[in-house]
Parts: sequence; C-alpha cells; structure tokens
Amino acid sequence: MPTLPKRPRPLSLAARAALATGFALAAFLGLTGLAQNKANYASELSAMHDRLHNYVIAYITGTDITRAGKVTTPDSQPNPDFSRPGSGLYAIIVGNDGFRWESASALGRDFDFVRMLEPGQTSFEPVETRSGRLYVFSYGVSLDSTEKRSVPLTFAVAQTEDQFERQVATYRRTQFLWLAMLGMMLMLLQLFLLRWSLLPLRRVSSDLAHIERGSRDHLDGPYPVELTVLTRRLNAFIDSEREQRTRYRDTLADLAHSLKTPLAVIRSQLESSPDGAQLREDLVDQVRRMDELVAYQLSRAATSGRQTFASAVALAGHAEDLVQSLEKVYAAKNVLCEFEIDEGAAFPGEQGDLLELMGNLVENAFKWAQHRVLLTARTVGKGNGRSGLLLIVEDDGPGIADDKVQRVLQRGVRGDERVQGHGIGLSIVQDIVKAYQGEMQVDRSEELGGARFTVRIPPG
Repeated sequence: MPTLPKRPRPLSLAARAALATGFALAAFLGLTGLAQNKANYASELSAMHDRLHNYVIAYITGTDITRAGKVTTPDSQPNPDFSRPGSGLYAIIVGNDGFRWESASALGRDFDFVRMLEPGQTSFEPVETRSGRLYVFSYGVSLDSTEKRSVPLTFAVAQTEDQFERQVATYRRTQFLWLAMLGMMLMLLQLFLLRWSLLPLRRVSSDLAHIERGSRDHLDGPYPVELTVLTRRLNAFIDSEREQRTRYRDTLADLAHSLKTPLAVIRSQLESSPDGAQLREDLVDQVRRMDELVAYQLSRAATSGRQTFASAVALAGHAEDLVQSLEKVYAAKNVLCEFEIDEGAAFPGEQGDLLELMGNLVENAFKWAQHRVLLTARTVGKGNGRSGLLLIVEDDGPGIADDKVQRVLQRGVRGDERVQGHGIGLSIVQDIVKAYQGEMQVDRSEELGGARFTVRIPPG
C-alpha cells in the first residue's frame, strides 16, 4: 500500500504574522520608493528646466544688436562648462539670414535640430542625437537695435542626459539605502511587537504543559480579555474530563456495591429456602434487579444529575420492594421497618437515582439497627410543577458520633471495620444529593436513639 506523503507542518502564528507583515512592509516601502522616485524625477526635470531657462535669460541679457543690426554675443558665460568643449552643457543662438552662434563647449557637435521659434515661444524637450540624448530648452525672442530695428533670435541651451541620470541615480541609491535601513528597523520592531503580543498565548501553552505534568490544576494566570473565554472553556473542559474519569472510577465501585444486596439475597435464599418455585421466583427477581443496576450505573457513568424534564418517581412502591429485599438479607436480626410516607410523595428525578439513594440509606440503617428502622418521606415545596422531597431514615443502633460524621461519609471508609461492606454507600448518597442540588444532614434520632439521615431534595 503506497504511503501517503507527509503533510508539511503548518507555520506558527508568529511566522505567519511575520511573513504577512514582511510582505505588507515590502509592498509599502516599494510603493513609497516608487512614488518618491517619480516625484524626484519630476523634481529634477523641473529643476533642470529652470536652470536651463536661467542660462537662456543670462544669454539674452548679454546679447546686443548694433546700429547696423549685427548681433554681438556675450563675452562672459553664465557657467564655466559653456567654455569647456564636451562638458555636456551647450548654448546655441540662431537667427535669420543664416546667423548661428555656438558656445565653445559645442565645438565639433551637431545642433542642426535647433529651429527658429516665434518671439515669446518656448520649448523644452528631449532630443535624440548621435552622441546621446539631450534636454533642450529653446526661447524665441525679438531684440531691438538702437535704430528700432527688430532682430528675431532663438536662444537654446542643451544639457546631456548623463548628468541628469547621475543625479537621479544618486538619489535612488541614497533612497534605497535609507529605505532598506528603515525596513530592517521596522521588521525588528515588528518581531519584538509580535513576540510581546503573542506572549499570553505562550503563557497559556506553558500553563497547559504544567497541567499535563501535574504541577498545576487549572489555567489560573492573568490573561488578556481576548483569551479569557478560551481559558475559561479550557478549564471547564479540564474539570469535565477529571469529573468524567472520577465518575467512571466511582461507577465501578458503585456497581460492585449495588450488586452486593441482590447477591446477598440470592445467597440467603439458596441457603434457607426449601421451596424450589419460590426460590426460582426470588432468583429471577434479584437477577432482574441486578440487570437494572448494571444499566443504571452505566448510564450514570455518562451522565449524572437532575434532568429538567424527567418524570417524578412515586416513592411508596419502591420503598416496600426495597424493604422486603432487605428483610430477607437481614432476617436473622428480625428488624422491623416502619413507614411514614405522605400520599403522593415522589422523587423529582430518575428512578435509578432514587433506588440508589433510598437503598443505601435504608440498607445502612438495617445494618446498624438493633430492631427498628423508620423511613419517613414528605412532600416539600413546589417548582416547575413538581414537588421536592424530604427523606428521613432513622434506626435504633449506636448512632454516629459528631466528630466521625465527615469521616464516615468519605468514600471507602466504614464506620466499623468489623462490619462487612465497601464503605462507599454513603458517599454514593452524597454524590446523588449533590447532583440534585440537595443537602444531607447526619445527626442522632430523637425517637429511636440511633443515627438519623435527613435528605432534602429541592423541587425540580
């Protein structure tokens, strides 16, 4: 069977944020550099236009027309480069009748592209020549002689592209250097901010590792508001998992404890009943009860507690069946169980919970009683259409000392190690009472003198 290719490991949040920020920053700086380059190019071109225009004005100012209409060119140059051949800065004056003047820098150059312009007309444009591109500013004027004779002339100043491109390239190199430095600084700052921003997530991860190692119970650190819901739900999940494990573990013990009474009844019947038909009937009844107990404990392992729409369970019939079974188990003690059950008294919950609750309390009373047990059930309050329940079980046994009540209610603890049992019956009662938001009180019976267990289940 061909093996599936291993899926690449997803990038971390920090890496994703760093990459996204890096791409965004690169795009931003790139667009910024492009905009600045275009702005600088336009600025340099405008500066060259103004510079060439000033040179032309300087030549116009230094040019005179004699009385005879002859053009006299200026003796001084507005820039020394005009006197240096091949400097890249050239001046040309053209007029009618073939007049043409060129600066010393234009020696050996071909400037046939300079044409006459109308007076007041200007032109600024790049021109391709055999020696490269030139930027040419031309200005058409009409100069008057002393005889009021007008002489039309066109002044042109040209500059090679090389000088302009060098200025633009210098700016680009400087700009790139500064943008690169700025980008590096911003990336370092962004990484620092990311590390600081993701610190709460790393703290959550570290706290979870502590929980896995058992050195901490919950996520209890100070977290930002955005993580509070997450950590609260994680804590709830952790509590739920722990409760589930505890419930599964306790269910096994509860199941063993619940099966103890039916097994005792079966053993008692096998040892004492001579009637085969009655024996078979009793065995079938106890096997049925054991099957119900197993089903109940398995369902209780998955869900426990009050269910809002569960029907109330009548108490009287279940109490009579329970007492009849226990009288068979404890027949040697000749215990009399009395009932004081209100008419209509019902348990506002599941039948299995009622049988566990009442069964453990009554069996505990039978176990410690000398001769009498009193079972009292009263209806209390009303809520959501159902009544609550007050259940009292008393016996005439030795009772429980006040300083031993909490210890006896602990799982696995027996009031007297000499008495047979698992020590979990009363802890099961506590679990059920807690699941129904009820309360249980243990004290001494005023009427019988032994232990009295009072359970209050609020209305459903």
